[in-house]
Amino acid sequence: MNCLEKYYNKFNEDKRLLSRHGQVEFTIAMKYINKVIGKRKNLAIIDIGAGTGRYSAALAQMGHDVTAVELVQKNVSQISQKNDKIKAVKGNALKLKFADNYFDIALLFGPLYHLFSFDDKLKAINEAKRVLKPGGFVMIMYLMNEYAVITYAFKEGNLQKCLKDGKLDKNFVVTNAEEDLYSYVRLNEINKLKSASGLKRYKIIAIDGATDYIRPVINKLSEQDFKTFIEYQESVCEQKELLGASSHVMDILKKPE
Repeated sequence: MNCLEKYYNKFNEDKRLLSRHGQVEFTIAMKYINKVIGKRKNLAIIDIGAGTGRYSAALAQMGHDVTAVELVQKNVSQISQKNDKIKAVKGNALKLKFADNYFDIALLFGPLYHLFSFDDKLKAINEAKRVLKPGGFVMIMYLMNEYAVITYAFKEGNLQKCLKDGKLDKNFVVTNAEEDLYSYVRLNEINKLKSASGLKRYKIIAIDGATDYIRPVINKLSEQDFKTFIEYQESVCEQKELLGASSHVMDILKKPE
């Protein structure tokens, strides 16, 4: 069992997505998934790195044919329990065991958090592209560099340790290492991956914007004000000035016809 599997055997992904900051991410993501779906019914959707299946379950409930691919066996079992119509399988984003040109939509929401080289990230994107039908969409989630620097280094008081340990370079780019589990990017890397994949951008979104920075504030909002905050985030998530500082960014790309 590798470090990633050990981590996710203890991590409660459902609890995170049900938290208020998780609800913002989920709500905005589902809004854009539904934009891509449009009026189409019974789509073939693959959720690569599905975690415990929150997105898979929602899409299956809508009547779509959902395949959930997950590295951690514990999570695969939880997905199956959520909805027995989901085809939940243990698998790796770098080598999908599915035919070419089969799915209408691919979600790649977890794998690029944990892939560290440009080549591996591109390989995961290209595998998602391979199994998509021409004209299909891949929706990719990234963790952003500035969120890590501002939150972990400055806000949580780890700056000097990060500098001493070489976790930040002279340009304050996180030096990603597998033992740290998470990989952080800037927009220039996202754009290079998009270009190298040969996919065309549909939208790029600051999926949760400032939400993760102000968790205590979000948690204290009344239900009415929290609903309004989600509406606010929906209204600003496509603003370019928010992309680099968001904790998560979603890149929505289309496979050529």
